[in-house]
Amino acid sequence: MNFTMSDKQQYWRDRVVAFMNEHIYPAVPVYEAQMKAFGNDRWQAVPVLEELKAKAKPAGLWNLFLPDDSLPANSPWRGAGLTNLEYAVCAEEMGKVSFASEAFNCSAPDTGNMEVLARYGTPEQQERWLQPLLAGEMRSAFLMTEPEVASSDATNIQTSIRRESSSSGDHYVINGRKWWSSGLGDPRCKIAILMGKTNPDAPMHAQQSQILVPTDAPGLEIVRMLPVFGYDDAPHGHAEVILKDVRVPASNLLLGEGRGFEIAQGRLGPGRIHHCMRSIGSAEVALEQMVKRLQSRVAFGKRVADQSVWEQRVAEARIDIEMARLLCLKAADMMDKVGNKVAKAEIAMIKVAAPRVALKVIDMAIQAFGGAGVTTDPGLAKRYASMRTLRLADGPDEVHCRTIAKIEYGKYRAPKAA
Repeated sequence: MNFTMSDKQQYWRDRVVAFMNEHIYPAVPVYEAQMKAFGNDRWQAVPVLEELKAKAKPAGLWNLFLPDDSLPANSPWRGAGLTNLEYAVCAEEMGKVSFASEAFNCSAPDTGNMEVLARYGTPEQQERWLQPLLAGEMRSAFLMTEPEVASSDATNIQTSIRRESSSSGDHYVINGRKWWSSGLGDPRCKIAILMGKTNPDAPMHAQQSQILVPTDAPGLEIVRMLPVFGYDDAPHGHAEVILKDVRVPASNLLLGEGRGFEIAQGRLGPGRIHHCMRSIGSAEVALEQMVKRLQSRVAFGKRVADQSVWEQRVAEARIDIEMARLLCLKAADMMDKVGNKVAKAEIAMIKVAAPRVALKVIDMAIQAFGGAGVTTDPGLAKRYASMRTLRLADGPDEVHCRTIAKIEYGKYRAPKAA
């Protein structure tokens, strides 16, 4: 196995690091000040973030997550052409600042939605929705989870997508309630991909479909924006939504009726690995903060860093981060070489491991800061709250562990009797 970064990995990672050093890190206090100045009206575009996008786009640091072969040959947004493994080292750097991935047009849920449209969208759907997303001219949302059912089992989803024909043409009528609808807080959010049930009488995994829903469609009502441990997660956020007789053209259906699970699997594999890449970057920041804090404080006659308990914790943090990074890179490499389906065990393992490692390191950092750690001052509390959602987002730990266990059982299953 070769653990040396390729020239292409090094080139693009160095470019991302240079851009972050020059533009994004200096913008952090500006971003925070602008968010604070919004007051109660926090759900809006952040000026400094738009300025960063205007710098990243002409620099070619744009849509790095999307391989060129995913895009139409005539797309003006064919660019870096990075593989999952090549993008991994870039995404880790982006994960060190909460808003950095958006500055490169590489943030969820747009990334997953763009992948869906690139892979499964019709030319008309791609022209209307994918091209503006690739250009960063608008944003999007993903509506899957529901408050009334255990959505970790997506077969439970009850939102109805019913086809109707009339003199005005064929439409789908949507009724249901969604929550944790990522991206709907952004005022530039113009389109949502929704998963619901088109045929409740079909076989279990053929009942669901995915459909494009314009966010200004009559009958779509945002009930509230959901907080995460008290943080409102502006400016993009997660919404609870009611859909009451929402009508969209039949041409908005993605791929075909009953193919929602197929689309979901194609979407969630890359999305899960992107989260994990950024999680490792977040853990690195927490470890850096922890070490600097330990070296700057004296307790009981010597530096806190020299207390044996902290030597142990720092060592464990470094070991855990390195193990998580290697597993993440292995999963990304397998996705490139053998595809998401064959790599599903590795994707599931890193989806469990990366957030757990990041949370462990962030929690140690909070402890190292003492009382300051649970304030907003070092940013660790917000970092912890954001990271904790990843043990639920894109499937909870228990679902991924179930996948891993089934694969292990399959390796040693006794042969059936003749």
